[in-house]
Amino acid sequence: MRRLHLILLLALVSSPAGAVQDVSNTLHNLSSSGPGSFKSLTVDEVCVFCHTPHNATPAVPLWNHTMSAQTYVVYGSTTLKAVPGQPSGKSRFCLACHDGTVALGALGNLPPGQVNDLKEDYLTGRASLGTDLADDHPISFHYDAGLQSANRQLANPTAIDLPLEGDQLQCTTCHDPHERDIVPFLQKTTLYGEMCTTCHIQGGSAWSWLSSSHANSSAPGGIHDPWAERKPAWQGNTVAENACFNCHTPHNAVQPQRLVKDIEEDTCFLCHDGNVAKTDIQAEVNKPSRHATTLFTGIHDPTEDFAIPGPPVHVECADCHNPHATENTAALAPTVPGPLLGVKGVDFGGGQVAEADNLYEVCFKCHADYNVRPGSTIPRQADESNVRLEFDLSNPSFHPIEGPGLNPNVPSLIPPLTVSSVIYCTDCHNNDSGPGAGGSGPKGPHGSIYPQLLERNYSTTDFTAETANNYALCYKCHDRNSILSDDSFKEHDKHIRDEDTPCSVCHDPHGVNLAFGSVSENSHLINFDLSVVFPNSNGDLRFEDRGTFRGACYLLCHDEDHKPETYP
Repeated sequence: MRRLHLILLLALVSSPAGAVQDVSNTLHNLSSSGPGSFKSLTVDEVCVFCHTPHNATPAVPLWNHTMSAQTYVVYGSTTLKAVPGQPSGKSRFCLACHDGTVALGALGNLPPGQVNDLKEDYLTGRASLGTDLADDHPISFHYDAGLQSANRQLANPTAIDLPLEGDQLQCTTCHDPHERDIVPFLQKTTLYGEMCTTCHIQGGSAWSWLSSSHANSSAPGGIHDPWAERKPAWQGNTVAENACFNCHTPHNAVQPQRLVKDIEEDTCFLCHDGNVAKTDIQAEVNKPSRHATTLFTGIHDPTEDFAIPGPPVHVECADCHNPHATENTAALAPTVPGPLLGVKGVDFGGGQVAEADNLYEVCFKCHADYNVRPGSTIPRQADESNVRLEFDLSNPSFHPIEGPGLNPNVPSLIPPLTVSSVIYCTDCHNNDSGPGAGGSGPKGPHGSIYPQLLERNYSTTDFTAETANNYALCYKCHDRNSILSDDSFKEHDKHIRDEDTPCSVCHDPHGVNLAFGSVSENSHLINFDLSVVFPNSNGDLRFEDRGTFRGACYLLCHDEDHKPETYP
């Protein structure tokens, strides 16, 4: 009768109106009748390890367990808008056991005739959060209209159907300590992200978590999930069912900021090693030419901006991909395709944008003004290492990345390409075994066997014999027969096939910055390789554009002295 009285009392003081809960069937029943491994062999009272009907300290909610006196390290991150304080309210009651510093049997009152055999027993394993809560979901902060205003990806606190304590988020917002219908003591299921998306609204101007690949993937996340030992209670059967818990964990996160389950790209590779995702990205980033994500740790931050001097050099998966936004959808150049949705960028003028609208803006983030500017491997007459400036539409010539090119006569273009076409950076820089190269590997510039992350072979060594493979990158868009038939330049065949002169000796594949070049000398991507081309005997080194399919070269190359050589 005494036990029944206490259970009913607790239901009244701790449960929503009309709800009757039975803690006796949960792991929080530490009495001899409890179902778990942590339990007394001598105490038969179910609720006494937390509550007492008399002489409670504090009085609400009739608390019977010694409170922890610890000072905690609280959660913090560069993207956090909330201000967590020291644990307060009901969270303090939870931590009385779950910080691992107070014995399970540290009680204020023990029922008469009972022997307390848990006085020296402490929680261990995942149940023990410790006193460092920096790797756990933040608690004891005000979740109010001010916080929502500061973080627009949070739901209206008045609309969520999870219990706040006043206006504070506490452990009991997510966990119901008296009911374990949803393991482990959850207020809601985590399947399909239901628990997380109650508060967290992930979306942007052109994307939403609900339409993302990760939210809709039917890949067998439950069968191949490598995280069973860390979240057995949350295991779903697919990536979509696991949802947020594929990458995040609310407690004991290996990467504390943003509660990521492993260090940076290692979290991505749990699935993107070919075991869960269809393609093996991990193998790609180990190729000779690559975006070397494995070489950098602890540098990338979502809040980084690219104002001078810019963030330290690094590349991580999250620099190009937003896992909450990515979709397996295509787009027309230069619009950013689905896999790169929701990522920061740098626009054609050098300004940072919160979400890139065009693919080149993602590339410019690193390869333009502020970060990685390795420069060309070829010494150019007009030398520029900033690719944003190379592709500028005011230049005398450029490959059409930002907009259509300037030359209205390019007979070598392979349909459906026309002089009005715009292309992606990834039309040239991509996986050598991906679909663009005729293979079955993943799309994207993760890695390649060719230098500069090129999708196909592009030989730049002088005296290279002309073959379809040696200039495969150029011949992807420019018809080989048209080039060798001299449709646009009467001596293409002579230079490329007879003289074994690479395309790169005359043409700069990105473009020529107007600051270094001129409309008359650097049209048609003419920008000479200074290791092969030299001033002629008169000291001149230049190309002169004389109109459609007409020009003159002043130079010395392969012992040929052009003073000038004109065409046609």
